[in-house]
Amino acid sequence: MPVTRLVVPDLSTLTAFTRISQPNTLNTLIRSAGYKIRPPKPTPYKTHTTKAYTKTAAQCDKPVKAEIFLERRLGNIPTIVLGGFVPNSTEQVFLMRGFFLRRGSVYYINYPEGSFSLDLLCAQLDDLVEEINARYNQCPVIFGVSFGAGVVLEWIKRQATEKSKKSIAGIVLVSPVACLGDVLDTTLAKPNTLLGRALKPYFENKSGVDQQGVEKARSIFTKMFEAGAQNKECIAAVMTSEEVKALKDKVLNTIQSINMKGSSERVYALSEMKALSLFTDQKALPLTEVPVLILYAEKESAVLCENSPTRRALESHLQEYFPQGLLQIVSGGSTPVQHASLIFHYYQFLQPLILFYRKLRSNKVKAAA
Repeated sequence: MPVTRLVVPDLSTLTAFTRISQPNTLNTLIRSAGYKIRPPKPTPYKTHTTKAYTKTAAQCDKPVKAEIFLERRLGNIPTIVLGGFVPNSTEQVFLMRGFFLRRGSVYYINYPEGSFSLDLLCAQLDDLVEEINARYNQCPVIFGVSFGAGVVLEWIKRQATEKSKKSIAGIVLVSPVACLGDVLDTTLAKPNTLLGRALKPYFENKSGVDQQGVEKARSIFTKMFEAGAQNKECIAAVMTSEEVKALKDKVLNTIQSINMKGSSERVYALSEMKALSLFTDQKALPLTEVPVLILYAEKESAVLCENSPTRRALESHLQEYFPQGLLQIVSGGSTPVQHASLIFHYYQFLQPLILFYRKLRSNKVKAAA
């Protein structure tokens, strides 16, 4: 039996003792002890399957691959993680990695710092899923956060349109940002969300964003992260002081390392994504038959527009897109859960994830996207 199973019991086991309404010092102590014994060590992973990427890259001037990192485990439900604009996937689910690893291997996709191509990224995801299917005889869960959830939705739409559906076990979308209208209301003179303020400079000039606009975006992303980190009571309940410092250093370094070209191409990729409601190919619906879990935070207002097209479409026509879809609101009691707050409110997000993965484990039929 792996060491992690001895020192880090599943959250569902802890539930019986703590009634998990809120995290406590015991939970953090047990998890951090497990991390010290077997610290996070994602290693670079190179896919042997490259057919989709090679075909797409041939049409690009200077193709750049996203980095894929892997933590391998023996479980039969691997997870592929795609993070938001920041932080990287490896930091986005830092506190959740123990949960994922008890189900199977975890593949983290980190976007290039100096470029971004939605076509290339979808091609890499094609190759990675195909390789997991063929080489390891497994069906992964695709786990997308914020902008990463938008990338996952884009990939699913392409799969459905091209009738080349890959075998996956399920999909999780956390606070999905899947089109520009989700975060920037262009009808308003002044953006009413923090992320909208960060992105607007990219569209103000025909020549594109300048260095000042990039620095403004960096400042806003930094403030968004530090706002959560300054909630001492909340952060102390889930992380040790050493973990907070290490994670903060990595996240801030990522924010600073994304250059003008890299940030611009991420933003423009978002602007190219069509709203889910505009997906009119009725023959391609539903987009997938596999279980889909969609999690929104109770307080999305700092990032998502009140009239977010993606949220409206999912709330009103969920079963048309995803017959096995479930949409839930994650709340945190005395500390309201913010957009994609997987670090500071990971405990609250884990509760629906436990039930979702339990459902997948009991489903013995391999389904396709």
